[in-house]
Amino acid sequence: MQKILVSRCLLGERVRYDGGAHGPFALLEAWRRQGRLVAVCPEVAGGLPTPRPPAEIPGGQGARVLEGECAVLTIDGAEVGAAFLAGAHAALQLVEAHGIRLAVLKARSPSCGNRENYDGSFSGRRVPGEGVTAALLRRHGVRVFSEEELVEAAAALSALEADGDAE
Repeated sequence: MQKILVSRCLLGERVRYDGGAHGPFALLEAWRRQGRLVAVCPEVAGGLPTPRPPAEIPGGQGARVLEGECAVLTIDGAEVGAAFLAGAHAALQLVEAHGIRLAVLKARSPSCGNRENYDGSFSGRRVPGEGVTAALLRRHGVRVFSEEELVEAAAALSALEADGDAE
């Protein structure tokens, strides 16, 4: 059975920067009952507390953080990139340990966002980009979806399992 990495906040766990959570999402709950989910909050795994100051990536590009070209800054100006990198690598360890090829991560998060991110100005302005964890997982062949793409994630899961049955 294919496992899926999922952001803990999407499972209703109060790990968001503001102490909040998201969900419930019926499909994630169904996958949880099937034993498919491996949950992670990269920011907490990287050592950040809950709640914590909001953080953004100037320019919104998690790949630049991976390359050491860009910081992750809190609204107070603290640099928290090391925690974001540690959390991304913790997520990658889970992926490798469980043979995970799909992830459903929180949209627009500086860790987990997969299509767009905030621009680093703390103004709510969005730019195309991805979070640090999403960028690292993609580099390692994981298909990353957000909670806004659950239908697409389900289709990708079905395709993976169909391919697995053919082998």
